Amino acid sequence: MTRIRNAFQHVFNPLHVYCRLKDFGVSAPVAHKMCRAYERFFRLLP
Repeated sequence: MTRIRNAFQHVFNPLHVYCRLKDFGVSAPVAHKMCRAYERFFRLLP
């Protein structure tokens, strides 16, 4: 179960999301703004 949890923590980490957005060709400022919104949204969840 720990491996699954670690995998989810890695994949849903905002820095990981930023890197994947950059890999898909999103510009740095846009990827940064998207990750900030993503992080704010998930911080609101309990």
